[in-house]
Amino acid sequence: MLLRSAFVAIFALPALISGHQVPIVDGVIGGVPSPDSCKFKTPKEAFSNYAAPPVPTPGKLRVVENSGVCETTLGVHQASGYGDLASDKSIWFWFFAARRNPDKAPLITWFNGGPGSSSMIGLFQELGPCRIKNDSTGVHLNPTSWNDDENVLFIDQPVGTGFSYGTENVDTSELAAADVWKFLQIWFKDPRFHKYAHRDFGIWTESYGGHYGPTFAAYFLQQNIGIKHGTVEGITIKLKVLGLGNGITDPLSQYPGYIQYAQSNPYHPLVDPTVIAAATTAWTEAGGCRDQIIACNSGGSNAVCSAAQTFCNGEILGPLSGIWDVYYVPTEFPDPYPPALEPYLNNPAVTSKIGSQNVWAESNLDIYNQFALTGDWMRSKRSNLEMVINAGVRTVLYDGDADYICNYMGFEAMIDSLNTVFSPLYATQNFATYTVKGKPAGLYKNAGTFSYLRVFGAGHEVPAYLWRGVHRGAAALQMFSQIMSGKPLSST
Repeated sequence: MLLRSAFVAIFALPALISGHQVPIVDGVIGGVPSPDSCKFKTPKEAFSNYAAPPVPTPGKLRVVENSGVCETTLGVHQASGYGDLASDKSIWFWFFAARRNPDKAPLITWFNGGPGSSSMIGLFQELGPCRIKNDSTGVHLNPTSWNDDENVLFIDQPVGTGFSYGTENVDTSELAAADVWKFLQIWFKDPRFHKYAHRDFGIWTESYGGHYGPTFAAYFLQQNIGIKHGTVEGITIKLKVLGLGNGITDPLSQYPGYIQYAQSNPYHPLVDPTVIAAATTAWTEAGGCRDQIIACNSGGSNAVCSAAQTFCNGEILGPLSGIWDVYYVPTEFPDPYPPALEPYLNNPAVTSKIGSQNVWAESNLDIYNQFALTGDWMRSKRSNLEMVINAGVRTVLYDGDADYICNYMGFEAMIDSLNTVFSPLYATQNFATYTVKGKPAGLYKNAGTFSYLRVFGAGHEVPAYLWRGVHRGAAALQMFSQIMSGKPLSST
């Protein structure tokens, strides 16, 4: 996710704002720190609560198999641990084999966003084999887990995110892509996982994953070309699918969606007309948000792009959220759902079984700050997305209509702005109702190998929600299964 309250405009309720979940930087929610306030952490700092950190072996995995935590389906293999990129950089993973036919099933990776948010969010709150209980003390089996028919690999990245630890020197989506590629090369070479190396492969992600997903996919395709031509050494990754949920990909086309959504969404207006008017002026005025985003993406420096983030989030994104939870607008801030993960993931009874070596936190503010200083947020990844779609990778974009932070109005405007081989066909399509076992669950379009789905009643974490007559996570699982089967979206 985007850092959970990076943009929650609750200026009047300071008592509710605590810790790294609400980064207010120089008075701006989702703002940008001064360069001097953002320092890379050394590997030792990650182990403040551990007596003797293990010694990484660069290029190797450290693995605990079949811990019995989370996946309790009889006979289903799971493994958790670290891929050591270097002596000071270790990336955490948690793998779950498919519940059915794992020896032939494709492999997918899941990444939450932030930047700096742990993919354990997706595992325990959204699509993993288990879900966190409402009291945050335990888990129960998830009947709509995405590992029913696919092998699923959750990865905490960049280094420093979630259970990952080490020197935190990744501050752009491009650097993140290189580290993830390096990790996967290590993972595929390990004898325990080598059999997955030549399976069909999917990248699934959400939120800041609108940056990560297209950038990772484009980098993987380029690396594959390099392997083919002999300029890159490694294992070819058979990228077949890219899935992006509630993503921020192209700020220029998406930021007007905040104004539109705050004024008119399926639930209620978020703010009064005077706030809408001020945000509209901030978007359109000379030197305003629109002009700053254009300047950023016309060769702008890090400082130019960071200034655009500060201005646009301070004048548009933050103020327009009003008193509502930006991840689920039917509820005032703070929405207690989904339940918190810290009590469970920092319980020694759990951590001692899974092999984790770092105190877990939902999000790492240091990583967020480093990305903010490079202006990565405001740098469009639309061209990467277009390249991936045009390369024949089956791509689905999806969102929940109750999410503000990466709302469907901005997401659909971004899709409409794409220039791909399927864009002319997509423009001629009308939305059709997406049903799950006969129950309306959303609206969708297909064009070639590109699909889009808007899910009714879902917040930022689409698989975490239910809708009238549709079980929790069922619409997301149906979408996922159809796309992974190489098919367009269709109602059931």
